[in-house]
Amino acid sequence: MPDTSEAKLFACSQSEELARKIAAHYGQPLGKVEIQRFADGEFRPSFKESLRGKRVFIIGSTFAPTDNLMQMLLMIDAAKRASAQYINAVIPYFGWARQDRKDEPRVPIAAKLVASMLETAGASRVVTMDLHADPIQGFFEIPVDHLYSSTFFIPYIEKLNLDNLVIASPDMGGAKRAHAYAKYLKADVVISYKQRLRANEVSYMQIIGDVKDKNVVLVDDLVDTGRTLVKAANLMMEQGARSVRAVITHPVLSGNAVELIENSPLEELVVTDSIPLKALSNKIKVLTCAPLFAEVMHNIHSHKSISKKFIM
Repeated sequence: MPDTSEAKLFACSQSEELARKIAAHYGQPLGKVEIQRFADGEFRPSFKESLRGKRVFIIGSTFAPTDNLMQMLLMIDAAKRASAQYINAVIPYFGWARQDRKDEPRVPIAAKLVASMLETAGASRVVTMDLHADPIQGFFEIPVDHLYSSTFFIPYIEKLNLDNLVIASPDMGGAKRAHAYAKYLKADVVISYKQRLRANEVSYMQIIGDVKDKNVVLVDDLVDTGRTLVKAANLMMEQGARSVRAVITHPVLSGNAVELIENSPLEELVVTDSIPLKALSNKIKVLTCAPLFAEVMHNIHSHKSISKKFIM
C-alpha cells in the first residue's frame, strides 16, 4: 500500500539554499535540524521532530570539504536510530565519483567506499544527478535513482535557436553524453581528445570533427579547474567555430576557474545549483534542479514511476 502520510524533508547545512527550493516545489517546509559543533571540529546533527515510521528525505551534495559527506552520513544514522521507516539520501552532486576505478596500482576506489558508507549508515535509497560514470550505480545494493540534467538543459538549448548546431564533449569520457544530446537535438557531434600529465593538467588536446562556422555547445557532468573547458573552447575558436558555450551540471569551479572562464571565448557557462557558486560571473548562468528533485521525491513517496525524468 502507498504511504499516504506526510514525508519529512531535511537539509544538510551545505545545501540549505537548494533544499529550501526543493521544499518549496515539493509543497512543504523543511524539517528542523540542529547542528551542535564541538571545540575540536566535530559536530552532531539532531532532528527536532519525530521521524518514527516516516519516509525521510535528507538533501545534501557531498562536495568538498569532507565534512559535507560526514554530515550526510551522520544525519542518515540519526534518522535510522530515530526509527524512520525509509531514509532517502538526496545527493544532487555525488562527490568522490571521479575515483570510480583503479587506474593505477595501490589506489582506492573512493566512489565504491562512499556507496558502502551510505548503505552502512542506513540509507534506503539514493537520488542523485549526472554521476561522473553510470556504472557507479552498480556499487550500491540499494535502489539508485540517477536523474539527468538533460531534462532541463535540452529545452534551454532548444530555446537558443542556434543554427549549424554542434554538440561537443571536452573529453572522450563524455562522448556518450554528447551523442545523447546530439541525437535528441538532431545535431552533429564533436569530441575533444586529450592527454593528461596528471590530475587537472592537460598536456595535449585535439578536436575530432568539424567546428568551422558552427555554434558549438560543450556538455559535461562537472567543471572543476576550468582548464580543459577553456582549452577546448580556445581550440574550437581557432578552428573556425562561430561560437562556443557550455552546459555543465556540477559547478565545482576550484581555484581561479571563474576567472579563467570570464577571460575565455566562451559565450556562457550554464550550470545547475547542485553546488553553490563560490563566485558570481556574468558568463555563468544557473538553472535550478529543484523542480526535478521535488517531482521525483513526490513520485517516490507515492510509489509512482519516474521514468519520464530520464531523457538520456
